[in-house]
Amino acid sequence: MKALKFKMLSALLAAALLVPGLARANDDFQQGLATMWEVLWHQSGTPTRVVRWENAIHMRLSGIDLAKHRATVVQAMDAVTREAGVRLIDVTDQPDVHANLTIEITPDVALEDNQPCVTVLGFRNETHIESASVQMRSKDAWRCAHHEAMHVMGVRGHPAGKTVLSYFPIKVDGLLPLDQVMLRAWYSPRMMGGMTPFEAMNVLADELVATQPDSALAMAERDRFLSDTVNQMRAFASGAGDVPAVVRRSGKSTEDGIRWGRTEMSYFLGVAYLQGAGVAADRTQAIQWLERAASAGNRRAQAHLGSFR
Repeated sequence: MKALKFKMLSALLAAALLVPGLARANDDFQQGLATMWEVLWHQSGTPTRVVRWENAIHMRLSGIDLAKHRATVVQAMDAVTREAGVRLIDVTDQPDVHANLTIEITPDVALEDNQPCVTVLGFRNETHIESASVQMRSKDAWRCAHHEAMHVMGVRGHPAGKTVLSYFPIKVDGLLPLDQVMLRAWYSPRMMGGMTPFEAMNVLADELVATQPDSALAMAERDRFLSDTVNQMRAFASGAGDVPAVVRRSGKSTEDGIRWGRTEMSYFLGVAYLQGAGVAADRTQAIQWLERAASAGNRRAQAHLGSFR
């Protein structure tokens, strides 16, 4: 059976190489998978858990040149919330209504040239978003609106690839197909707040597979990508591997961030082996990785180990 599956996969890959259009589609899919994985990483070098809104967003806009930029900002927030299925209510003109999302247009001299816009998410535990605040310079609002709107929805990374989250996007005034896939997966019934990167990646990858014309080839590529990623993260957590290249290229990764990232990844691997998320369930492997994380001070790993006793 394994030999037959290998032959089928080899045939599919060979076909992709022989047909230029299919090869390009295959390359795009592989890049899409890498983008999905990279979006689960903070710029500091730490992998993140899924956070998302569980209630309606009440948005208030403020700042300078508001009349000039209001339509652009509202369009961006409409786009992301519509794709995610989250209700958006603009309370800018209702001062007595509490806003859990504030978006401020700042003077051009505010913020920094290498960070003309910024989003801060508020949550007491890494599961659901309770509030968010955004600042963007007036002269950069046109290119920041959709980028920051994605961050507002809880998608925190800055991956490479065809997404408005990239530092070098091919489009800034609207969502790209990968952005739409991310949001649909992020707010699908299968995704839960607090999910680890391995759990989340399964949902993201399956949503991307659903967009492909050749599902058999896409599923084979997905499985190979997930397997390779687990192996890379085992090396990273052990101190031998590195964060995704896009994190290094951001120029904002820190040694402390990467050090904590290795500890977090040990914990995430433990959970993956415990639950069979992206790997075959293996209690022995789970305990080994959880013990590694716990010894480095990871309290969640310590709590998991305590429940085994």
